[in-house]
Amino acid sequence: MTARILVVDDIPANVKLLEVRLLAEYFEVLTAFNGPDAIAACEDGKVDVVLLDVMMPGMDGFEVCRRLKADPATAHIPVVMVTALDHVTDRVRGLDVGADDFLTKPVNDLQLITRVKSLVRLKVLTDELRLRSSTTHSIGVDELLARSDLLRGELPKVLLIDERTSSAAHVGALLDGAADVQIAADPQSGLFNAAEGAYECIIVSTGFSAFDPLRLCSQLRSLDRTRSLPIVLLVNKEEDDLTVRGLELGINDYLVRPLDRQELIARLRTQVRRKRYNDELRQSVSQTIEMAVTDGLTGLHNRRYLDSHLPRLVERAAARRRPLSLMITDLDRFKRINDTFGHDGGDEVLREFARRVKKSVRGIDLACRFGGEEFVIVMPDTEGALAEIVAERIRSEIARTPFRIGGSEQGVSVTVSVGVSALVMEGDTVAGLMKRADLALYDAKTRGRNRVVARAA
Repeated sequence: MTARILVVDDIPANVKLLEVRLLAEYFEVLTAFNGPDAIAACEDGKVDVVLLDVMMPGMDGFEVCRRLKADPATAHIPVVMVTALDHVTDRVRGLDVGADDFLTKPVNDLQLITRVKSLVRLKVLTDELRLRSSTTHSIGVDELLARSDLLRGELPKVLLIDERTSSAAHVGALLDGAADVQIAADPQSGLFNAAEGAYECIIVSTGFSAFDPLRLCSQLRSLDRTRSLPIVLLVNKEEDDLTVRGLELGINDYLVRPLDRQELIARLRTQVRRKRYNDELRQSVSQTIEMAVTDGLTGLHNRRYLDSHLPRLVERAAARRRPLSLMITDLDRFKRINDTFGHDGGDEVLREFARRVKKSVRGIDLACRFGGEEFVIVMPDTEGALAEIVAERIRSEIARTPFRIGGSEQGVSVTVSVGVSALVMEGDTVAGLMKRADLALYDAKTRGRNRVVARAA
């Protein structure tokens, strides 16, 4: 796993020490010796993780982190505060300004590398979501990153898996008022509950009498339903090796007993904020993808989707030697409807036509708005003769039932012309299939409209 790590420290020897350790793991290392240079490097978009010294003259690490997290262009970059200060108040302050983790000097090599790898995995996920759209503007990422209300509303729902009653009660008391904590004493029931419940964080306590806590973490990471859930491990001071292995497995954070309420709540808030951000980002990306292939007026697929999906349908039909038919429909004299009832009235007709088409075709059929008042319907596993019957049913239903516009009681008569073509097995193409249907539609128009015409090869 390679990534670009920015090391920020005003002491060159400290920078060199971290640089050597990271280069040995084949990371690409960038360096900065003050806050403004660090911010500039992040703004260039070439940084995956920031290792940020706290005690720097001028702009200290807390202020650098605050500015990075406040800027939508850099807020998604994980920041690890590296400090000689080991007071809980300093760690909480760092978490409050948005730091993703802490490392205490002198930095332990294994913890350094495993922490960085864990955060790189997080960054890769976030980058993938961001890049699924052509621009951050088109999916609203800028607005999402700038939001400050991701932690408002209902308390986060947290599952604590801890078989020791006293320990579970103590953690629950620490999180009282900060989270809705549910407790599972048995690891296997905890795994089941995590998969079935709508949790925003899983806290796993070590010290099971007959079960490996890392096995539980591995199982949580292997299930689709829990793969992206934040996992926080509660460990004892002597469990450094277990902690490092946990980070390698993909846990998101850990806390060492005895637990401090402020730090526990701050770290939980960090994980929940991150999860809510990524959840909304996923939803935003999904909505954008849906918008990109859906006609906003009718709810049918659009021409972009047809151009992408039709070749696959044709290729599959040809490979399996299965029939496939296609029809192009065109509303007759649609300009007259627009001129009489305005574009709003015309839009009503298009929406109602699309609704009737969807009722007349199967779930496996592909119905698209091709443009204007033209629609394309692709029917896999359908012979040409059967496609003509379906086309005639659509034509007849449109002509038989008037369209009501603007809520008026009086209906408006609408007719449609349809051209049908069927896939020819030997050497046929998408272009040929579409051209034959288009020529058939032209014949239907020239022969008086309100009719179905099929054209063979």
